[in-house]
Amino acid sequence: MAEKWSPDSWRSKPIQQVPDYPDAKELEKVEATLSKFPPLVFAGEARDLTKRLGRVAAGDGFLLQGGDCAESFSEHHADHIRDFFRAMLQMAVVLTYAGSVPVVKVGRIAGQFAKPRSAPTETVDGVELPSYRGDIVNDIEFKAEGRVPDPERQLMGYRQSAATLNLLRAFAQGGFANLDHVHQWMLSFVENNPAAERFNEIASRITEALDFMRACGISGENTRQLNATSFFTSHEALLLGYEQALTRIDSTSGDYYATSGHMIWIGDRTRQLDHAHVEYVRGIKNPIGLKCGPSISEDDLIRLIDIINPEDEAGRLTLICRFGSEAVKEHLPRLQRKVKAEGRSVVWSCDPMHGNTVKAASGYKTRPFDKVLAEVENFFDICQAERVYPGGVHVEMTGENVTECIGGSRTVNEADLSDRYHTHCDPRLNADQALELAFLIAERMKRDRQGLRVKEAKSA
Repeated sequence: MAEKWSPDSWRSKPIQQVPDYPDAKELEKVEATLSKFPPLVFAGEARDLTKRLGRVAAGDGFLLQGGDCAESFSEHHADHIRDFFRAMLQMAVVLTYAGSVPVVKVGRIAGQFAKPRSAPTETVDGVELPSYRGDIVNDIEFKAEGRVPDPERQLMGYRQSAATLNLLRAFAQGGFANLDHVHQWMLSFVENNPAAERFNEIASRITEALDFMRACGISGENTRQLNATSFFTSHEALLLGYEQALTRIDSTSGDYYATSGHMIWIGDRTRQLDHAHVEYVRGIKNPIGLKCGPSISEDDLIRLIDIINPEDEAGRLTLICRFGSEAVKEHLPRLQRKVKAEGRSVVWSCDPMHGNTVKAASGYKTRPFDKVLAEVENFFDICQAERVYPGGVHVEMTGENVTECIGGSRTVNEADLSDRYHTHCDPRLNADQALELAFLIAERMKRDRQGLRVKEAKSA
């Protein structure tokens, strides 16, 4: 590294999106307390994720990253976590079958509490208060006392993350992820969906594959891979004092790891080359995500890649592209050409959510499902044209039956938004919309794979 790094070297750099804590001593006290707490995740788990993402970068895998826009303290319960995990498993099964590659499952969970904001304050009925920055900082209710940033919330964030991770590990390894169960849940979705005929082919072929394996004596009872799964966590590393407090040296390698989550990412608002967030992530060995929006230049992207991943380690860096369904056509090709020309190893992932947010006539923020799908389709088209591997998708979603994004085969209309609009920040796909998106991506992956086989046969 060109400059010496330490877990606190970010403090000497300019920083964006920082809460204004009124009591600096209380903040220091909380961070000191956190620094003595056990790690939430372990270095070996983060290394495992890097290896899996390295295979994705090489075209042998697909990254499925999804979860809440912002986790909340008030909605933290086992059913919510179970329903989300179940939706992710169903999506993964569909994508695994269609792509014939392993799907790396990474949740936006167990740490996704802090949110960047477009303005430091918001005004309601003439009253101006600090903006809501996530439950780990302040309260979503528009009251003066609750909007004051409170360091004690970081302790609550840690405890909730620990409890969530404990349940996720139990689900992943304790039989809940049994492939037969997941497939039956998925079949129920297909049978009751207005677009059942379209999805039934993939569902039927998965059934045939499972029947064949059972006939060969392979089942969840005797094959652990069919009864358990690997699941990783991620969040935006926005609150750097919290991240520093949970940074640890791995005793086996001597490297620093953020133990707040397996993968952390830098947002589009905090990726300045000489600022604190880039400084922090360059020194930890976790896999890192980098959000890329329309304003990023090709040269700055290469500079960021070289700062964050100077050794060009496969799986170290995932570029999470968030442009909008039409803007992606203008911006993604130029970035992919530059990265390819420079020979850098990255995972290209599509975030079709953040560039497609609109405000409905009722005042609710929403995301049209057709726009989300259009950005994914354009992402695959561009990757194919640029001969770049489309490595993943990054979505804001929930396992619950919310009405926050309009569209989908079980149509949510603008008039429905007020029915179950529960998000703490941005609109999420509900469980049906998320699984429908997985089926539609699966169709595209299958079509591309078949096209590749035809080309290979002709060239042979």
